[in-house]
Amino acid sequence: MAGKLQDKIAIVTGAGSIGPGWGNGKATAVLFAREGAKVMCTDINPEAAEETAGIIRNEGGTASVIAGDVSKSDHVQAIVDACLSEFGRIDILHNNVGIVAPGGVVEQSEEDWDRVVAVNLKSMFLTCKYVIPHMQTQNSGAINNLSSISGLRYLGIDYVSYPTTKAAINQFTKVTAAQYGPWNIRVNSILPGFNRTPMVDHAVVEMLKRGTNTDMTVDKYIEWREAKIPLRRWGDAWDIAKAAVFLASDDASYITGLEMVVDGGTTLVLD
Repeated sequence: MAGKLQDKIAIVTGAGSIGPGWGNGKATAVLFAREGAKVMCTDINPEAAEETAGIIRNEGGTASVIAGDVSKSDHVQAIVDACLSEFGRIDILHNNVGIVAPGGVVEQSEEDWDRVVAVNLKSMFLTCKYVIPHMQTQNSGAINNLSSISGLRYLGIDYVSYPTTKAAINQFTKVTAAQYGPWNIRVNSILPGFNRTPMVDHAVVEMLKRGTNTDMTVDKYIEWREAKIPLRRWGDAWDIAKAAVFLASDDASYITGLEMVVDGGTTLVLD
């Protein structure tokens, strides 16, 4: 039986993982392939992207790898050109990259602010800039932008650039969806809540320890957050990957400009 993305061509940015386990990009790339897509896996870490592609190939799927920094225009052009050369078209763009840096507006360094804005927001501007013209030629395409519920409200963590970029991604998604809808290009954002991924273990907790929560541990962070989730459990990368498959598939053919919250109900009750 054909999958939901059978014979589609997808670019997944941030397709690797920063540590052992399943990050959102890694899980999404693998699930895209399981649903029949051919996947161009790109990541700033080529070994991480190759690990993901290896999983896809070992399961009988099709995947290629190209390393790149999607905050840089020439790298993005190379990624798009490589996908077109390998597969001939681009049906799905899944923008997954994201980093964090500690500090509120007073404490955060200008260097960290610029780096987070470039990686989290400028990267999506660049990938859309170079992919959308090809989707216009095809008169079709689906773009998913990974945002966060932190773009909707304060979550109790002082890392000003991260939620700011995520809020900007939500609006970027809406205006891009509106402008390019006439070419049958759909653009949606996915807003994860508290999802257990290597980024939490290896970046978020470490960021908190460098800031005001010097005694923070992974176990403490998990317990603190879990108590605020109505479903009383953390999500994982597969919850995000399933949302991504839906939005990229024909099941969502009349959905564009959506902020899809995937948070176990957290934003319903969080104070």
